[in-house]
Amino acid sequence: MISVTIDGIKVQVEPGTTILQAAEKAGVEIPTLCYIKDLFPEASCRMCMVEIQGMPKLVTACSFPAADGNVVFTKSKRVIESRKGVLELLMSNHKTNCFACPANGDCKLQQYCWDYGVKESSFEGERIDKPIDTTNKFFNYDPNLCILCHRCVNTCHKLVGRGCIDTTKRGFKAQIGTPFGADWIDTNCESCGNCVQACPTGALSMKKRRLYRPWEVEKVLTTCPHCATGCQYYVYVKDNKVVDVEAADGPSNRGLLCVKGRSASFDFAQCDERLTTPLIKNHETGEFEEATWDEALDLVASKFTEIRDQFGGEALAGFACSRSTNEDIYMLQKMVRTAFKSNNTDNCARV
Repeated sequence: MISVTIDGIKVQVEPGTTILQAAEKAGVEIPTLCYIKDLFPEASCRMCMVEIQGMPKLVTACSFPAADGNVVFTKSKRVIESRKGVLELLMSNHKTNCFACPANGDCKLQQYCWDYGVKESSFEGERIDKPIDTTNKFFNYDPNLCILCHRCVNTCHKLVGRGCIDTTKRGFKAQIGTPFGADWIDTNCESCGNCVQACPTGALSMKKRRLYRPWEVEKVLTTCPHCATGCQYYVYVKDNKVVDVEAADGPSNRGLLCVKGRSASFDFAQCDERLTTPLIKNHETGEFEEATWDEALDLVASKFTEIRDQFGGEALAGFACSRSTNEDIYMLQKMVRTAFKSNNTDNCARV
């Protein structure tokens, strides 16, 4: 272990630990825009610059390895001025329509500008209004709000493994784009939206963000009900209705979701056609009528028992839904083998 002092706080870390990781262990927050945990640091945004005693230049905390005896300053005058300069450069080519931006109140660039007192840029940028890509069914891309941090690109390439976007053009014309400038919807994009969650500004935004502002929602940690993978996410609840989800760092998804988990796994909750009570068919009228759970379960159990006693257990089978958890699937096959007295059981997740 090596010893590092960060803003007066001593911390013991393993050799090879970066300054940013050491600061996190010490409870010291260092601002970042391009950094993604568990990925090789890009160190392109330069927001995480820190000062190390005895070194002539500032270094990027996300990529610079800590050395034994390092004394690090994360809020010195040089560091503050450096971060202000980075923010002013970013704002020189950034559209400042914060009130209309879908990420208003949930934008890291906006928050850092507030923290460091950057109200406007002293640099003159060549503002070029670029068209907004709305071709994807689930999210939009506004290049006028993009800061080219590459978090979306690195997420798509290195975490999701699709590689359907990258940086195109150069200078003030540079933006995140698709191969050969195709519409987003016409690429190999799976619409998982992980790039959207990675975006620190409003450049990439889910279309359902128009239904709420971040300060209007309550976040509730839960498990995605779509399949049995067990991805963890936060449900955004506004006025007792689910309006959005955000991937959590669960053991099976590590902050990622598929398109169904992010954009389809909860819409049924507010569907007017959703069944909220059991229905039993009235054979005289041919219509389904509402029943209690006890009535419905007793009917099903009696019918299964009748078939088993008359035709034997092999006349029955149990087929588990792949959306069920492993525990529920286990209980179903246990019921089939013990109550039905049959080995006819399967699960569609198998195929």
